[in-house]
Order: sequence, then structure tokens, then C-alpha cells
Amino acid sequence: MNSRHVLRHARVRTMAAVATACALSAAPLAPQAAAADTPPYTETYRPQFHFTPQQNWMNDPNGLVYYKGEYHLFYQYNPNGNTWGDMSWGHAVSTDLVHWKQLPLALSYDDKEMVFSGSAVVDRNNTAGFGSRQNPPMVAVYTSYSKSSGTQSQSLAYSTDRGRTWTKYRGNPVLDIGSKDFRDPKVQWYAPTGSWLMTVSLSAEHKVRFYSSKNLKDWRLLSEFGPAGATGGVWECPDLFPLAVDGDGKHIKWVLVVNINPGGIAGGSGAQYFIGDFDGKTFTADDKGTYTPPAGRVVQGFDGADYGTWTTTGAAFGDGPAAGALDGQSTVDGYDGKGLANSFHSGDAATGTLTSPPFTVDSEFLNFKIGGGRHPHRAGTALEQGPPPAGTVLADFEGGTYGDWATTGDAFGTAPATGTLPGQQEVSGSLGAGLADTYRNGDSTTGTLTSPEFTIDKDYVDFLIGGGHHPAGYDNPTAVELLVDGKVVRSATGQDTEALDWASWDVRDLAGQKARIRIVDDNTGGWGHINVDQITLSDTQAQPVSQETSVNLLVDGEVVRSATGSDSETLDWASFDMRPFAGKEAQIQIVDRNTGGWGHILADRFTTADAPAESAVQRADWTDYGKDYYAAVSWEDAPGDKRYMIGWMNDWEYGSSIPTSPWRGAQSIPRQTALRTIDGRIRLTSEPVPSLASLREGSAATAAGVTVTNTSQPLIGPAAEGRALDIEATFTPHDAERFGLKVRTGAGGEETVIGYDTTAQELYVDRTRSGAVDFSSAFPGVQTAPLKPTNGKVRLRILVDWSSVEVFGGSGEAVITDQIFPGPGSRGVRVFAENGSASLDRAVVWHLGSAHN
Repeated sequence: MNSRHVLRHARVRTMAAVATACALSAAPLAPQAAAADTPPYTETYRPQFHFTPQQNWMNDPNGLVYYKGEYHLFYQYNPNGNTWGDMSWGHAVSTDLVHWKQLPLALSYDDKEMVFSGSAVVDRNNTAGFGSRQNPPMVAVYTSYSKSSGTQSQSLAYSTDRGRTWTKYRGNPVLDIGSKDFRDPKVQWYAPTGSWLMTVSLSAEHKVRFYSSKNLKDWRLLSEFGPAGATGGVWECPDLFPLAVDGDGKHIKWVLVVNINPGGIAGGSGAQYFIGDFDGKTFTADDKGTYTPPAGRVVQGFDGADYGTWTTTGAAFGDGPAAGALDGQSTVDGYDGKGLANSFHSGDAATGTLTSPPFTVDSEFLNFKIGGGRHPHRAGTALEQGPPPAGTVLADFEGGTYGDWATTGDAFGTAPATGTLPGQQEVSGSLGAGLADTYRNGDSTTGTLTSPEFTIDKDYVDFLIGGGHHPAGYDNPTAVELLVDGKVVRSATGQDTEALDWASWDVRDLAGQKARIRIVDDNTGGWGHINVDQITLSDTQAQPVSQETSVNLLVDGEVVRSATGSDSETLDWASFDMRPFAGKEAQIQIVDRNTGGWGHILADRFTTADAPAESAVQRADWTDYGKDYYAAVSWEDAPGDKRYMIGWMNDWEYGSSIPTSPWRGAQSIPRQTALRTIDGRIRLTSEPVPSLASLREGSAATAAGVTVTNTSQPLIGPAAEGRALDIEATFTPHDAERFGLKVRTGAGGEETVIGYDTTAQELYVDRTRSGAVDFSSAFPGVQTAPLKPTNGKVRLRILVDWSSVEVFGGSGEAVITDQIFPGPGSRGVRVFAENGSASLDRAVVWHLGSAHN
């Protein structure tokens, strides 16, 4: 069992460990510490109309309930720091879902438990006996994480003063099945049976369980649902609710929301949903039929005794295709025919490549099946480690001493390590005999190691780094820092691996300045150490070694398309769009460069076709297609039987590394949901709550009848520029390949692109140049959502805040939520079209005031 299934902060650590061994940041990407005289809620990246706590870490929304004129928002909260830990329930209330008042901590961790996610109800009939019918209690049902055993069970707390003070029930837990993966109960009153209904996840099994109770204390198992849909990560934070289809109160369907991490539609955390029926005992999802991929020509099915004209390097792929699982491997399924490419030879220890002969691209799509490890290809990596870069060696930690480097604390000992330390996993990747390794007495030691001053006289600082992923500038870092005038201007951290790999800082803008390097270990928790070696000033940028398990398409020797597994031995469909490379020479290369957990790749059935195959993740339904919408749950008892949802506006892939301070974590804008029939299929749609309009200031700026051809131009001018905007826009595509709006544009090409791809019929958000992006390799990128024009028009609603965009396409069936971290001066809004023309029929732009005022 992977540790990420037990503790949520463990997931942050493991999922950050992708292909490179370090997370790099330059000076502007350090946390935006507020100046002493900066008023609260005016910090650089502080959202102005999304809820954030005044300070400290926040994740999942919890306990969403409406009572006596107030919407209650509880949330996972660390009262003691800006990273995950000491999980408790923070608390805020609102009368309109826009203006929030933060209240004191509601449910606190203690020496026995942490208070994980859950829900709250108003016990109007006093079934639990915690109040009276005259003063019904609010009852929180939460997951209690036992610090001693690691088990997760369901517990109660109650309040008789509108949620202002809480008492934990002495009879806790009320539901304990002895599991370490049993969490996030959503409880509601189910009127037909006059009982309470609990929806709760068996997270590692990809199942949701339903329980019934008359008194909130004694629970009876009703049924289970799952596995189904996307199962690439743990299932968490379920929700279940009924909605009318197309507003018809006689046509009711039930929606089961299941949040998944990792394995969401954008690769990290995500919120999927199922539509079906619930009979008081069992949820039955609507049958979506059996998936049949597009027909095509199989160019490699791995059904022969050997690889034929395909060539191998290394030992990972053996002498020929595998007929299923290899020695020591779990059951492999989902492949077609007799065999498949399977790199689990000698377990995960072997590496290698399997490469097709060159071919001319003459099909629109290349479809194939893929499984195995989730280790994506990263640009700038090398398949083999080359020689160390030439230059001035600042430290190689040879010779048995630290020389003129100064130490504090006890983490670095009196001399460099000469390999793996007692109790440590095997350390690899260092050069020579010595390295700096702070695993002294395990992770319990702390300290610093600082170089003498030197002059930056070359273009790069290259070094080998491994150890824990605790970035500089945050609580308890394990990091390498570059100091100029005593300030941290560059930093890097490990990725929770003992394998050292190359990292590099571009320091050309610091030429001629005096600097020092400081290695910091201020962490005593898991992976609370750092490994460093071969620090070199060089004019050559070091290339990290690939850690990928991937299928790549090579054109002119460069990787132009790539796919990876989902940490599963079940193969699933993937597709490469080949149209941009028509007529060019290409190769398929299957790569295994990973020797850690899930360090293998499975591939089969390479097929040329005229349409793309879709994976189970793509075929699943998603409440949001962005990177930053997770743990989505809804309010109970909202007036008018409305169903409002909210999600954590962050992602476990990089959540602890986003550059915000003194808080970390935001909630999405609350959304009003509905079920609508779109293109013949019932879809869950969402749109911002109507009360958001209360923040609109002054009169709107408008534009109409603007035709754009192969260019980008200001939308309206200064009247439409800003950091907090509400934009409604309607386009007619014409012959443009892509068109849309660019927001938060500024100096140096900074922009967040919100566009529509007419060929793919997809809405997209491109945040690769959105500002601070390289605090995590998982952050920059493009998110897409399927969206067909309606009557030839593409309609968008765009909410822009100081550190986010939320884009609602069509009738709210395509939503993309992404964090962005642009400079405060990036305020522009531009309209664009690429490879053709598009018309902006109408755009209306409102400036939004602060909900904190």
C-alpha cells in the first residue's frame, strides 16, 4: 500500500516526484511574503472574491450546510503553519456565498487524532440527542485519523450555538471498519425512509459505500458502488444529491461526485461525477455502453515471437513481447492479442528503450494502449547521464572535510558522507566518494552548510540534488539556496528520492555579483533530509536524467508527443494527434528510465486511424477540466432547493509549493449546478452563483462586432484591463483554427490564454506564460475541455482574480479552473485569432470589487 493512501500530505510528496530530481525556482517565484505594513488581503496573489483564510494552510471544503440565514463553510486547516499538517476544521460563514466572515477554529486536532474531511447537518428532530427540537444541534460527521494506528473512522461533534462552539462526542468513533483508507463522509437526511444517509469512500479500493442511521450514531451498511469511471488515483470526498433534468421536477436523476487524486482529467487532482438513480439503498449509474475505439490499421500489435524491426536498448524489454505479466508482476490486463511490450523484466530495476523503424506520417491519429508507471516525459532531460559540466567546482565534498564551508546544527555531521548512511535507502547518482547528506540519526537532525563567498562569472550553477521535497521559503525546507546580498535568489529541493540528479540555475542576470550557496535542512519529518554533490559554476547547463516511463513520438529526433501510464497494470487507450506532422519522418519510442516504484511501462496495439481513441479518463464525466478544482462538495439545505458546489482551488501535485504567503490554499467560486440535456446526453453543468454580480463596480466596458484575423489586439483598451474581472464573450469561429481572449497580459509576454480550438472542438486554458510557473514541473501547461458550438456560437464566462481564472463554456458543461501567479502589473485583456478569422460578436467586461471590503 502506498503511503499516499494514508496521509494527504504524503500524496503531495509522492506525486511531486516526477521526472526531474529537483524543483527549481528563481527569485520572483519565492513566496510573496507581505511587507510588514501590507494590509491583510492585499498581498500580491491574494484572491479578492475567492475565500482564503487570513493565514496558514487550507485544503478540502467540509461541512457545507445552510442554517438560520448562514451558509457554513468548514475546511481542512492547519492552525500552525502554511503547509499540510495538524488537520483541523477552519470555519467561515456567509449570507450570500460571496462575502465570507472567518470564524475561530471549529474542530481541532489533538494528541490522539487529526480531524479529516466530512460534512455537517442540522439535526432538526434531535435524533442524536445533542440538542432539542426547539434548538436543533448542528452535527459534524468527520473522519478521525488515529495518530497511533493510522486508521480512519467516522466521528461526531455537535454545536448548539449555530456552529460557533463545538463538542466532540464521547462515544467516538461511531463507524470504524479498521481501515486506513475509509474517509470523507457526506451525510444528509433521506426523507423517504426517515433516516440519515452517509456516502463515504473506500479510497484505495475505488469504491463508495452507503450507510443508513436513525440517530447519527448507529450505522448500517446499505451498498457499495465502484470501481467505475476513472480509477487512476484514490477516490475521496464523495457527494450524492438529486437534481431535476432540464428543470423538470418529474424527471429526477441522482448525481454521485467522486473526487480522484491523482488521475484527474488534467493529470493531477480532479472531480468526476456519475449520473444515475438512487432507490434509498443502491446507486446505479446510467449505462453509457461499451466503448469501441475508432477502426484503423494495426502497425504493431506485439503478437510475434520477437520485436521484428523494432530495436531495443538496455534490458527492460527483454528479447521479445511478453504474454501478460512477468515474474513478480501483478496481473496485467487490457492488452489485445497474444502479447504486449512490458518493461518489467527484472522488476522495476531494469531500464531501456524500444524503438520503431522510421516511418512517414500519413494518418491523422496514432492510437495505442498504455499502462504501467506514471512518470511523464519532461523536456530538457537526457536518456543517459553525461559527464559533469566543465567549470569551476565550488564543492565536490571529497577529501574527508567540508573545507572552508561553514556548518550549523548537526544535520551535516563533521564531514561529508561517503555513501548511504545507517538506516537510509540506497543513495545513488553522486560523483566520487563524498557528498553532503543530512540523514544523520535519520531525519531528526537539522542544520545548514554555507559556502564561502564567490563571484558569479559563468552562466549556470549546476549541482546534483536528491532527498526530501520541502521547497525553500516554506515551513521547514530541505533545499539548496543561492544567496546574493543575504537574500535567496534561487532555490531547489529534492523530490523524495535518494537518487541524486542534475539541477541547474540560469544566473546570467546575476553576472559579476558576489554570492554564497547555502544547503538547508530544517525538517525533522518524513524525507526530512537533503543530498547534494558536485556544485559547479559552468557555461554549460546540466541536463537532468530522464525518469520517465512513457511512449513518445519522435520527429527529427525530438519528442513531439508523449504519454505515460497511470500506475496501473491495466492498459487503456491513448492517442497522438499526427496531423501537424503529416508527410514527416517519425519514430515511436517506448521508454523506461525509471528504477523506482512503478518503474515500468506497458504498451500495445499501435493503430493508425482517422479519429482519436479515448481513455477511461477522457470518457469519464468531470465537473471541471482544470488543474485546480478538487474535493468538490455541495451545500445541504440551501434555500429554494438550490444545489451549490465549491471545490478546493489547488492541486496535490504542487499544492504545497504555490508561491503564496501568509496563506496557502483557496476555494473556488461557489457554483450553482443543474442537469441539462446537451447534445443528446444529460450533463452536470455549473455557473457562478448569481450573487457574484454584487461585486460588479461601475458600468461595464463593452465591445461588439470585432473581427480578428491572424493577430492579437487589445479587447477594448484600459477600460477592460484589470486583475479582478467578470467577462462574458460570444464568438463566431469563421475559419480560425484558434481564437479567444488573453487575460492578465503584461511585460515580458506574460499572459493567460483562454481559447477555443475549432478543429478539436475544445475550450482551453494555456498558463505556460502566466507568471510564476516553475515552482513545480507539474504546473505550466494547457488544460482542455470538450465544447461544441451552440448554433454556431461559442459562449464564454470568464472570472479573473488576482491568482486564478475560472472559465465557463457553453451552458456550463465545460469548466476550466486554473491558478495563475502573474505580476501585479499584468492587467491587459486581448482578443486573438490564429490561422484565420473569428468574430467577437459581443464582450462585456465588469470590474469586480473585493469581497473583503
